[in-house]
Amino acid sequence: MDSPESFREQLSETIEQLKARLEFEAYFAVDYLPGSSLGPDRQLDNQVGPDSKQQVVTDLKADSLDSAELIQSADNKQARIKSLYQKTRTCAFCDLHKTRTNVVFGDGSLDAELVFIGEAPGHEEDISAKPFVGLAGGLLTKIINAMKFKRSDVYITNLLRCRPPNNRNPLPEEVVCCKPYLIELLEIIKPKVICTLGKFAAHTLLNQTIPISQLRGQWFEFKGIKLMPTFHPAYLLRNPQDKKLVWADMKKIMDVLNKYET
Repeated sequence: MDSPESFREQLSETIEQLKARLEFEAYFAVDYLPGSSLGPDRQLDNQVGPDSKQQVVTDLKADSLDSAELIQSADNKQARIKSLYQKTRTCAFCDLHKTRTNVVFGDGSLDAELVFIGEAPGHEEDISAKPFVGLAGGLLTKIINAMKFKRSDVYITNLLRCRPPNNRNPLPEEVVCCKPYLIELLEIIKPKVICTLGKFAAHTLLNQTIPISQLRGQWFEFKGIKLMPTFHPAYLLRNPQDKKLVWADMKKIMDVLNKYET
């Protein structure tokens, strides 16, 4: 039988974990959590009144800021990115924090008109803490340069901020935990165009399960931002014959951004 001290330690740890989950739910207004009885079609607003929910969110945002300076600079992108980075750097809402080497936040211009969103960091990204630095990243850089951009002109990030073990596919609960960070990042940058790379980012932002081969090349919208799904560069490394399809998608993006000259 556990000693009273051991029981108190376990109870304290359980309470802290529950508090962290509740703060996450309140801050990001997540519709459901892994292991929760709330399904995706049941809104938290059914459990918490909109006024009280907003108050919780407001209070938590204020508490999460590093200093009064950040509160006074709420509209400053650098301050908001710093605050968001601190939240992701210490995030432990899914089990990926146990195996990551680094959080891979994102890289590029906060004033970017174009944001690329991949799937998840790989081994090289986990080591360097930068997105798309491996072979697939090299191909993405070539695509960006061919579009008459530099990497520093655009913003590059992933659906997940931590590498899944052995580069496996993201799990649904990992996507649920990480999606709010991505949405907040997009709200800070406010790009004109989002380009999702591969099926996971497209399916998550568009709430779709249609194969990426059918989604790519079509314009969609996410929170008022034009969104173009296309194949992931890692797919192109295995299927180089489809590079022409991705280039056709990029030309559509260039047209929108007035970068393409016929």
